[in-house]
Amino acid sequence: MIEFRARVREAADSVRPFLTSEPAIGLVLGTGLGGIVNAIDKAVLVPYSSIPHHPVCTAPGHQGQLVIGKWAGKPVIAMDGRFHLYEGYSPVMISFPIRVLRALGTKTLVISNAAGGLNPDFQAGDLMVITDHINFTGQNPLAGPNVDDWGLRFPDMVEPYSRSLIALAGKTALEEGIALCRGVYAGVLGPSLETAAETRFLRIAGADAVGMSTIMEVITAVHSGMEVLAISVITNINLPDCYKPAEIEQVIETANESGKKLGILFEKILERC
Repeated sequence: MIEFRARVREAADSVRPFLTSEPAIGLVLGTGLGGIVNAIDKAVLVPYSSIPHHPVCTAPGHQGQLVIGKWAGKPVIAMDGRFHLYEGYSPVMISFPIRVLRALGTKTLVISNAAGGLNPDFQAGDLMVITDHINFTGQNPLAGPNVDDWGLRFPDMVEPYSRSLIALAGKTALEEGIALCRGVYAGVLGPSLETAAETRFLRIAGADAVGMSTIMEVITAVHSGMEVLAISVITNINLPDCYKPAEIEQVIETANESGKKLGILFEKILERC
């Protein structure tokens, strides 16, 4: 962990010269949602490959760069592309970019992802603000030695997703005429998609949507004292009694289309933060 901490510091130091002000808000953009970065003013692009020790993206629909600038008048730093356990990255490596964002001054983390819908009331293209999650990956980025300066050994997970930000998202969506569902996100390892039986189990367990990201990032953010808001784009509906394949091309297309209204919602939320 001493070496890992030094690598985080070195990565943050390499990005800091690109900042004109401390980015209090960090964004993590999921599959097919990178188009949101087009709304960032005076954007400076920093490829992950140019940041020391930083992982690089291999998943479809992920560009693999930091985007630094202003959005809704607020200094932001966006991860245009994220990392997943199924790519072969360890939970600690997935936590690396979040640690870097925190070292650069980020206090609020806004996350988007593409997810399969489990709630039969949802439709493809819906937006769902995550109120809680279930970690079915069997992994945790905090396993191993703890860095006490970063956070507590046993961080509380009573409120992993900020209730005040969830309320703000709901109020903003209502004012902007954007439909916003609420629900629990189940995180799985992947990359194989769920069987019909697994889908039925996840729904019985209390999940409204399922995906292969977000959980490691949220745990890391909570550990480091950040407030988190996460919204899923429901790209397809998993109905176990009427099961259909989820084509990755269709997932990305739906995420791209719904990403437009998600971008509007995020912008309006940032204006009110």
